[in-house]
Amino acid sequence: MSPAEELHCLCVNAGSSSLKLALYRIADDGTEIRLGEASASEIGRPEAALEVKGHTENRPLADHHEAFPVLVQALNPSRVDALGHRVVHGGGLDRPALVTAELLDRLDAVTPLAPLHNPPALAAIRSALRHFPHSPQVACFDTAFHATLPEVAHTLPLPQRYREAGLRRYGFHGLSYEYVLRKLGSRALGRLVIAHLGNGASLSAVLHGRCVDTSMGFTPSGGIMMGTRSGDLDPGVMLYLARTEGLDPTALEHVIDRESGLLGVSGHSANMATLLADDTPDSRLAVSLFAYHVRKTIGAYAAVLGGLDRLVFTGGIGEHAAAVRWRVCRGLEYLGIELDTLANDTHAERISTPTARCAVEVVATDEDAMIARHVHETLVTHHAE
Repeated sequence: MSPAEELHCLCVNAGSSSLKLALYRIADDGTEIRLGEASASEIGRPEAALEVKGHTENRPLADHHEAFPVLVQALNPSRVDALGHRVVHGGGLDRPALVTAELLDRLDAVTPLAPLHNPPALAAIRSALRHFPHSPQVACFDTAFHATLPEVAHTLPLPQRYREAGLRRYGFHGLSYEYVLRKLGSRALGRLVIAHLGNGASLSAVLHGRCVDTSMGFTPSGGIMMGTRSGDLDPGVMLYLARTEGLDPTALEHVIDRESGLLGVSGHSANMATLLADDTPDSRLAVSLFAYHVRKTIGAYAAVLGGLDRLVFTGGIGEHAAAVRWRVCRGLEYLGIELDTLANDTHAERISTPTARCAVEVVATDEDAMIARHVHETLVTHHAE
């Protein structure tokens, strides 16, 4: 396509049990304008629900392949010129790519690296190819942003045969980090830590716009504790559970990804808002542990970066949970972090004091807008070639 052409892009964001479509118009000046969205949750479960224009209805949806056309029909776009797909794991791919048979084969091969996330994304892509066979489609990878990780940051201390087989730290949430950096503009220069805090959570150390370390590693299960994911564990914990509980890999995966994190510690909820409103000891511990993990990682990344110029919160918790931001920043005064209580409580864009040496900001992320931008840029580049 020509750089001056207007583009209507359908962005497809598949989670392990959810699917969201967002329709964007890319104006000829490159501005992304959201035209509408539709989403499905709890796919494959009896409580599956469809939400369009604020209206929610229960509707059985067996899988993502079935959910895609249902959502397209509900959204009813008048025009779709191209589609963009969020794919959590791109293996060694370091930039968005046009969807081809060869690309799908390559993504199938890396599915064991992200068994919860890549299969639903691939199912949605294949369904989209059937319903929009003449529209170009672009896969956008959460791992691509972290392709700049230096060797010392991405290498796992394992025997060489395993490293050669692709076992390394990849990093995730890349589309969110890219969007935040684009929103920061010139403020992205210097030494940054970006904290993407939501049901899935990670942090990245960014030096002059390039990622130099990140908390998620080989899979999206690693790093800090999350809503239902444990984050990093002593490997001996897995060995102990396998030996004493007789848990096979599938059962271990369920414990680590579905039963742990905020849910596991609190015993009743993975929702941060629910935990903040509950004054029971286990809920308080879950919140405190989450904030401790984030604060500890910020300190580690300040060491990696040689100091800190800016701390940015994003994601559902990062954008909306002032109490969590306060708990994270408390004790980081030695890094020049000083929160303005009123600014933090009102979710201002800058929540640090005017004189603080390290600026602390809140930036609302938009992975779908980043997907739309990547689709536009990929098609312009493809046209130029």
